[in-house]
Amino acid sequence: MEKGDAHYRIDNLDKSILMALMDNARTPYAELAKRFGVSPGTIHVRVEKMKQAGIIEGTRVQVNAKKLGYDVCCFIGIILKSARDYPRALAQLEALEEVVEAYYTTGHYNIFIKVMTRSIDELQRVLIHRLQPIEEIQSTETLISLQQPIDRDVTP
Repeated sequence: MEKGDAHYRIDNLDKSILMALMDNARTPYAELAKRFGVSPGTIHVRVEKMKQAGIIEGTRVQVNAKKLGYDVCCFIGIILKSARDYPRALAQLEALEEVVEAYYTTGHYNIFIKVMTRSIDELQRVLIHRLQPIEEIQSTETLISLQQPIDRDVTP
């Protein structure tokens, strides 16, 4: 099976394993095996198959941005001067550490980004001194997030 193999279809055991690991990626395979009535080897094989298929892309530490002092979350819709400007604009956006997510979109905006800053003053500096100088950008619209009442992954 090659990485990203689209032919691997998950079953109910795979779904249960995924949901358990999404809840706590550090859960020992032996504990999962006991919970689901299979051997630890079965859990290991299933996880490895899902890794090879690209379903599981890895594990990571989830950081609480607010606890690190990032109090301002905003979304910025970007209209490019031309569609061909996308690669150059994206490269420049990627260089901005405040940009934590970027999406190439249909509709009114060409690119939609998520920006995290420690303050409104810092956001203003980013907008004026780092975003507006990008020549490929025609215009932007900034939406400040007041709260994030829903934050979840897809259900397997």
